[in-house]
Amino acid sequence: MTRILILQGHPDATERHFNHALADAYARGAEDHGHDVRRIDVGQLDFPMLRSPAQWTDGMLPTSLVEAQHAIGWAQHLVIFFPLWLGGMPALLKGFFEQVARPGFAFHPEGKNPLANKGLSGRSARVVVTMGMPALIYRFYFRAHSLKSLERNILGFVGIAPIHETLIGRIGDLDEKQRADWLHKLEKLGQQAG
Repeated sequence: MTRILILQGHPDATERHFNHALADAYARGAEDHGHDVRRIDVGQLDFPMLRSPAQWTDGMLPTSLVEAQHAIGWAQHLVIFFPLWLGGMPALLKGFFEQVARPGFAFHPEGKNPLANKGLSGRSARVVVTMGMPALIYRFYFRAHSLKSLERNILGFVGIAPIHETLIGRIGDLDEKQRADWLHKLEKLGQQAG
């Protein structure tokens, strides 16, 4: 049994999107195979954006994010879902990571090499990104630059590895069969906690 945290990064909480259906499929597969699943929907959280380095290093974690930070600490595997907006993750999701990945939790800055004191080592992740463009164009022409930044500068920086990717392109052009195929794939990944 694996402790899995599903992090829904779509910022629109007023309606359901394909990102939500994908996360549901993953959760269903995981729960049906005995994995322990918790979920966070960033779009339903209310928290301020950080505006200075001092707020990040010396400020208090907003009370609305305490439970989310505990869930990240609890998880053995994180599954992050988000739509590609303007070439990157939505600002609300980035703001969420900035808030929860604070010194003393996500990493420990003591010692000569602060990069060696990763606070979230021993966890793995999968990042599921939906986008309007073909996934191959994003991966090879744009070199998946924003995804690589998330993997290297946030997840990798705090010790999360390995990190796997699922890129779903041309989201607006998918027919019902293609959507069903993707839901099936995500359910299978949930079964494997992969």
